[in-house]
Amino acid sequence: MIVQESIPVRQKPQLPPPAVKRFLDYLFVECGLSGATIVAYQHDLVRFWRTFEALGVEREDLDIDVVRQHLVELRDAGLNVASIARHLAAIKMFLRFLFSEKELRRDVASLIESPKKWRNLPDTLHKDDVERLLLAPDEAGEYYLRDKAIIELLYATGMRVSELVDLTLERMNLRVGYVRVIGKGRKERIIPVGSIALAAVRDYLDILRPQLAGYRSGDHVFLSRTGRPLDRSAIWRIVRKCATDAGIRKHVSPHTLRHCFATHLLQGGADLRVVQELLGHADVATTQIYTHVDNERLKSVHAKYHPRQ
Repeated sequence: MIVQESIPVRQKPQLPPPAVKRFLDYLFVECGLSGATIVAYQHDLVRFWRTFEALGVEREDLDIDVVRQHLVELRDAGLNVASIARHLAAIKMFLRFLFSEKELRRDVASLIESPKKWRNLPDTLHKDDVERLLLAPDEAGEYYLRDKAIIELLYATGMRVSELVDLTLERMNLRVGYVRVIGKGRKERIIPVGSIALAAVRDYLDILRPQLAGYRSGDHVFLSRTGRPLDRSAIWRIVRKCATDAGIRKHVSPHTLRHCFATHLLQGGADLRVVQELLGHADVATTQIYTHVDNERLKSVHAKYHPRQ
């Protein structure tokens, strides 16, 4: 399986060499990784392979010096620590795969230490800015109902953009008020949807979607003007336009609404484990980053419960 879907921030990756292609097939079939993750791994490993070939080393003799040389090239190219760490994670998995397939003489992956990196705080919006964003779609616009439903649903559920793109009609229960989401590793979770977002989605499904739907639409919820399922780039452009129209100067993406969803839930008193479940995080440590953003709640809890106030 060679993944070649379009993504907004990278050029389409080159076709991978056979060894990389086998590894990508393994990730998809055996590990169940998402298409977006495999696209990222394909991009990183093709770049690593170019370094490997340029050094003229036989594949079975590939060693840690080749990896070090590649990391130096990434640093010199201006990549930050987080990006290099992502590259290295892909390389370690690939080398471990080659060793298990007896294509390497030694287990090079076991010799590689991942770089320690600071976890960046998520970029969120104040609740007032989110309200302006949600009101930004132009009611006179041809695709108003669709665009309104998209941003309302992103904020109401905290879905990843890839999860929104893959959302199908049979995974939505508007009567009960929830969506069934297939997340990373094909893990399923159920997310409640508030009444405002439900109303926006219902209006879109009842009025606009039947006009857009065609034989190419399938069961996908959100469609383009040609009736095809919207891709991630289109969702990104819709959110960016709404942010611009709302006068928000900060960089806003679909993932910003996911951050806002989590942060505002915690500010409202939601339990961290519940937020973890709603976001689909495998490890609560990933969710804990949002507690660093919520300084107001930390201060109020301290003031309420500390005996020496």
